[in-house]
Amino acid sequence: MKTAPPTSTPHVVVVMGVAGTGKTTIGPLLAAELGVPYAEGDDFHPPANIAKMSAGTPLDDDDRWPWLDAIGAWAHGRAGLGGVVSSSALKRVYRDRLREGAPDAVFLHLTGDRALIEERMADRKGHFMPPALLDSQFATLQPLQADEAGVSVDVSGTPTEITQRAVAALRRLDS
Repeated sequence: MKTAPPTSTPHVVVVMGVAGTGKTTIGPLLAAELGVPYAEGDDFHPPANIAKMSAGTPLDDDDRWPWLDAIGAWAHGRAGLGGVVSSSALKRVYRDRLREGAPDAVFLHLTGDRALIEERMADRKGHFMPPALLDSQFATLQPLQADEAGVSVDVSGTPTEITQRAVAALRRLDS
């Protein structure tokens, strides 16, 4: 059963977090629950980024800027209409870059126990991000700060449970 969107003016929600937290699973479920389109952040990566990560090499900021700008452009196009897009958005400066394109974006930070996330990464098939890069993801992560529009949701439980917690947290953000 669908619930009402969390706001009267739909936001673009950026589902963020380290690899393996479930951005690609939760993002579409959240979008369906909110009745807005979903965009997979990985689809905005240029082929060179995919090749680099597939080889086990973390991206640097120069690799990330065009990717973040492309996601920001998509989010900008959804301003006032709502949407959900995934992006690791691990550093504050990356989230700031996304907000340059989409000032009203709201962040949903998927968080969880490192062991659980590593287990989930090991179980997934055909993804370009190897579990070996998880340490670099956690080292890079800067959690949401008090002045950033967003919420954090734990990733323990089923995808449905996580999505329900996300919707509830987004509603509280807007109340």
